[in-house]
Amino acid sequence: MNIQLDRNLSEKYNSKSQRVRVITENWMFRNMYCPRCGFARIEQFKNNKPVADFFCSNCDNEYELKSKSGKLGNKITDGAYGTMIERIISNNNPDFFFLTYSEKEHKVNDLILILKHFFVPDIIEKRNPLSSNARRAGWVGCNILIDEIPEQGRISIISRGEISDSETVVSKVNRGSSLEVGNINSRGWLMDILNCVNRIQSQVFTLKEVYAFEEELKIKHPDNNNIKPKIRQQLQFLRDKGFLEFLGSGRYRKTI
Repeated sequence: MNIQLDRNLSEKYNSKSQRVRVITENWMFRNMYCPRCGFARIEQFKNNKPVADFFCSNCDNEYELKSKSGKLGNKITDGAYGTMIERIISNNNPDFFFLTYSEKEHKVNDLILILKHFFVPDIIEKRNPLSSNARRAGWVGCNILIDEIPEQGRISIISRGEISDSETVVSKVNRGSSLEVGNINSRGWLMDILNCVNRIQSQVFTLKEVYAFEEELKIKHPDNNNIKPKIRQQLQFLRDKGFLEFLGSGRYRKTI
């Protein structure tokens, strides 16, 4: 994998967004393997398919690419808010690549993969409507809140120019894929509890420590009056999937 971008490809384009799209999509096509199955390359959809940019000809998984200069930050600007929410609820979402690059050095800085089943409405931030003077007056866009996505669903492929081993990436993707839940409400609960567990700094923790997030979870799930049983249910799910080990007496250990 070569992190150098080919800036010569953009010479015939006047729009900065077009130049960035052409350069980064070309880089992905030349360098990126399928992180789902490990196949040597991914293919680019022709004619800009509305819901994805790339696909794997081996496993048929689809990917969308978002690129920006500089640092990744805590949020990524995306398209229409309503469209994104519909896609998440209908499970019609591709996996997302988020790429950052250096304009000065023309190199890829970071590349992370966000697994599609880690997307829930809570990580989509609604932006203010465009003003009445704008060409698309009233249009409402959105931001994807990267820092709200559990670390198990954020797979680093390149970090500050350092390339991760492809076998390690595929292994992490497969592990994260085991947490796939179709029902959007159940998925939301799983992501919330996973984030709570991740916020506990020690490797071994107690059920009481997770109960400490009860009030926070009540605010996120006002219609649920059984927060503690829901917490226990999700911890059991994480245990069954191998992300936690139950030690007895209300104690758990996070597994690597």
